[in-house]
Amino acid sequence: EITDALGLPNGHRVEAFDHSHLQGTDIVSAMVCFVDGRPEKNLYRKYKLKNTDHADEAASTREVIYRRYSRLLKEHENLPDLILMDGAKIQIDACIDVLQNQLGLNIPVAGMVKNEHHKTADLMTETGEKIGLNPKSEGFYLLQRIQDEVHRFAIAFHRQVHSKNSLSSRLERIKGVGPKTRTKLLRNFGSLKRLSEASVEELIGLGIPHKTAQTIKISLAKENET
Repeated sequence: EITDALGLPNGHRVEAFDHSHLQGTDIVSAMVCFVDGRPEKNLYRKYKLKNTDHADEAASTREVIYRRYSRLLKEHENLPDLILMDGAKIQIDACIDVLQNQLGLNIPVAGMVKNEHHKTADLMTETGEKIGLNPKSEGFYLLQRIQDEVHRFAIAFHRQVHSKNSLSSRLERIKGVGPKTRTKLLRNFGSLKRLSEASVEELIGLGIPHKTAQTIKISLAKENET
C-alpha cells in the first residue's frame, strides 16, 4: 500500500531516519530498518552528529545520509528500496541532494508527516505532495509503526548521550578528577544517577584513590542539593 501510493515498484527494505536534540545540544540521529514490514533491529544504527552544532534539520539530514550511504557503498552492502524521513520537505530535499549530487544514488525518498496532535497522518512525496493513506489500512499501520519506532530509537539514544555528557561535565568541575578517572567513571556508571548511588568502596574498587573517591561523592552530593 505504501509503495503503491508512492508509485514505486517495491519496498522490500525500508530505512527511516529521525533526529533528536535538547535545545540544539547533544544532537543525534537514528536509523531503523524494516524488511518486508518487519523491524530488523540488528540493522538499526545510531549517529552522534559531528558537523552539526545547532538545531538544523537540513544539516543534520545531510550529515547522517552521507555517512550512512557512503559507508554502504564503500562496503558494497545492500541499499534500501525506500528512505523515509521523519519530517517534511526540508528533510526530503536535503536527503535527495546528498544521494543524487554527492553519492550518485537514486533511492526514492518520502516523508512521514504528523498532524497537529503529533500523530502519523500522511506520506509526503519528493515534490511535497501529501498522500493520505486509509487510517484503518495495514499500510497506514505500518507507516505509523515505522515512525513511532524511529522516534523512540532516536529519543532513547539522545537520552543516553545527554546523560553521559551531563555526567562528564559534572566530573570536569571536580578538582582532582582527571581524564583517566572520568573515563573509568563514564564507562562503569554511564549516568549521574548510577554514580550518585555508588558507594566510596565501589569507586575505590575501580582503582580510584580513597581521597579522590570521597571528593567525588561529596561534590556530587553538594551539587544534588543545589
